[in-house]
Amino acid sequence: MGSAKNKNSAERKARIEEMRRAERSRERRSRILTITASVVVVVGLVVGCVVLVQNQSDDSADTASDGKTTSGKFVTGEDGVKTWKGTLSRNHVSKSVKYASEPPVGGDHNQVWMNCNGDVYTEQLKNEHAVHSLEHGAVWVTYTSKAAKTDVDALAAKVKKTPYTLMSPDEKQTDPIMLSAWGHQRTVTGADDPNVDKFFEKYVQGEQTPEKGAACQGGLPQ
Repeated sequence: MGSAKNKNSAERKARIEEMRRAERSRERRSRILTITASVVVVVGLVVGCVVLVQNQSDDSADTASDGKTTSGKFVTGEDGVKTWKGTLSRNHVSKSVKYASEPPVGGDHNQVWMNCNGDVYTEQLKNEHAVHSLEHGAVWVTYTSKAAKTDVDALAAKVKKTPYTLMSPDEKQTDPIMLSAWGHQRTVTGADDPNVDKFFEKYVQGEQTPEKGAACQGGLPQ
């Protein structure tokens, strides 16, 4: 009888141990599932944050490309130079920018500038690249088909021998010949207008330059 009792006790202990092993196994599986679920949640949160940040960056770029980060107006000085009073944003964007003036004198722009080491272009430029040149301290000479050929030729000769300048046609501007620098602009009557030299002297790598000394080579040739 004692033998039977011992046998029953041993079987009970075995069943209890088996139950404990099964319980431990269930606990391990539960922990694994919990950890896996937590990892999935964390990864989801990280991915969500990355997407949110990217979307916010895209939204910022869209805002910039709409010109909403540039505000203010031109104020004309006694010397005839129009100076932009307000904010000229300087973000790099890949989209087209709606500028407040034509030609523009600043604002968001493409990360690649137009070469402006005395470069004369025969075709109209994309403003986004030329504005980057202004940021580097260049003076941009623009003209329409109403400008006299002798003036265009004379201005081109001046630009070619002046570092940190560029020249191109722009049929969208209001006056035949215009000079632009970052935040500044004026109209001139022709190549022999004394205001041409004054503008060059003051604004080629002038105090208005946001990135003084930045390169005018290594950009786009056209």
